[in-house]
Amino acid sequence: MAKALFGHLGAPSAEHAHETAVLRRRIGDLENEVLRLKAENDGLLARLAETAHDGDFAELLESASR
Repeated sequence: MAKALFGHLGAPSAEHAHETAVLRRRIGDLENEVLRLKAENDGLLARLAETAHDGDFAELLESASR
């Protein structure tokens, strides 16, 4: 059915192809940003764990990592 719809609507225009390329690039940028933020968060959690000395603070760290 998808082929039939595609045939009915015609091939994508140059504008649609450009928009698709822009959107794919934006998705890639956002995925990279998510990975960067996760790595930064992991680093912050590790630093927080190093400074945790009392039990209450350790419990807070555990709940923050979930």
